[in-house]
Amino acid sequence: MATKIYIVYYSMYGHVEKLAEEIKKGASSVEGVEAKLWQVAETLPEEVLGKMGAPPKSDVPIITPDELAKADGIIFGFPTRFGMMAAQFKAFLDSTGGLWRAQQLAGKPAGIFYSTGSQGGGQETTPLTAITQLVHHGMIFVPVGYTFGAGMFEMEEVKGGSPYGAGTFAGDGSRLPSDLELKLALHQGQYFATIAKKLKPSPA
Repeated sequence: MATKIYIVYYSMYGHVEKLAEEIKKGASSVEGVEAKLWQVAETLPEEVLGKMGAPPKSDVPIITPDELAKADGIIFGFPTRFGMMAAQFKAFLDSTGGLWRAQQLAGKPAGIFYSTGSQGGGQETTPLTAITQLVHHGMIFVPVGYTFGAGMFEMEEVKGGSPYGAGTFAGDGSRLPSDLELKLALHQGQYFATIAKKLKPSPA
């Protein structure tokens, strides 16, 4: 039976989605792993999104809370809003009370990736504050740490990401994830999938 990894994200302008796609590639490259992309529902009206210049959403399926229980491991991705996850993603997690009551996510490995507007905009505070959601569900946080090697210590270029997980800088929205940021996302997918595979309970 394949180890199911869900990459669940919210992306307003596409930056987080690009990281999600690389994470999926990385996870899928691990033998015996099946990775799937999901996005959370938008909470803003189309009129508001239009004024914000947000592009149309992709055709990645919208996840419902009950789907989370089917995964062996979940990687959550979101942009920052004042150093914390975007409200759209928080709204989704707020709807997982039924899973919490039944402890259906307890023991499942979880990872985090993110996007911020600037270098001081929350590359560490965003995942750090998001960990509270995992703790209440009893999930096992799997950080990428420094397993990416030299890429974590690169000082010659601006780069997102941290030991918490892959990250990117969106700037004014025109900057796309760099090659180094995408490579970290790919690595996170591979690394997380390897850990999730080890933690998957053996069939009874």
